[in-house]
Amino acid sequence: MAIWQGKSVRKLTGARAKSNRNKRKMEFGREPAETKIGDRKIKKIRTKGGQEKIRLTNDQKINVVDPKNNKVQVADILSVVENQANTHFVRRNIITKGAVVDTSLGKVKVTSRPGQHGIINGIIISGE
Repeated sequence: MAIWQGKSVRKLTGARAKSNRNKRKMEFGREPAETKIGDRKIKKIRTKGGQEKIRLTNDQKINVVDPKNNKVQVADILSVVENQANTHFVRRNIITKGAVVDTSLGKVKVTSRPGQHGIINGIIISGE
């Protein structure tokens, strides 16, 4: 069954809404990328207008910004420490935006969207 991101079948009152048209291809969604720790693996997806979106499915490196001196370093990802998107993502080591990962440089908060951008960027969390 396809993932549909169109208008709801129900009104705010709970009544069934009459649709004035059928579903459109542009309203279909896709499964989440669920980026994990491992050897780098990407998927290229064609989007509307012929553009490409890069989905990152696996990666073990992260671009880390140190806010004290504004230097960028590449670090190895060891594990996912915290993920506010879903508590079960921590034990499955799934990386999303806002996740806190343990790296060789310390704890880093992910600032990019790996499933949309195709890269993992983050900033060092100070005070820990």
